[in-house]
Amino acid sequence: MRVTIETERLILRNIVPDEYEAMFKWCGDPQVAEYMIYPLYTKSEDCRTYIESINPDKPKVYDLCFVLKETGEIIGMGGFTYVEEFDAWEVGYNLRRDMWGNGYVPEAMKGILEYIREHEDVKAITGTFAVENIKSRRVMEKLGMSYWKDTEYEKLDGSRKYKAQIYRRDF
Repeated sequence: MRVTIETERLILRNIVPDEYEAMFKWCGDPQVAEYMIYPLYTKSEDCRTYIESINPDKPKVYDLCFVLKETGEIIGMGGFTYVEEFDAWEVGYNLRRDMWGNGYVPEAMKGILEYIREHEDVKAITGTFAVENIKSRRVMEKLGMSYWKDTEYEKLDGSRKYKAQIYRRDF
């Protein structure tokens, strides 16, 4: 959806194709991409292609970039997508590695979730993460989520499979 949301330190808004170089700072970083479903991006132009494929008017999809209010830098991206199978909104996010550990992801996700709850029927939120990815588990916990069930997932290119957990919060 086309929205702009402000939190204490961030502006959350739709990304545009001209911002592909900023996105490449996390999509082209092997440590950031390690647990992501997508393979490592090797060219910044791949980010432009991805951004151009995003439909900002698609209902029940809130996928926004994180902009630092202080500097105007784009440092990550994430949001929620409604998943009918679980009757829940699934969280997903990426953040530049040099920004890890500052609480930006929980701040962004809480801001987006608050907005969605004002405009949509939200019965639950879920999030899937590789069990090795303790940082993502901590983000889920900061969003009030807890263990729901075990699962697994595979990168889109089939290069790696992960044992994973789904965390959930009901409202």
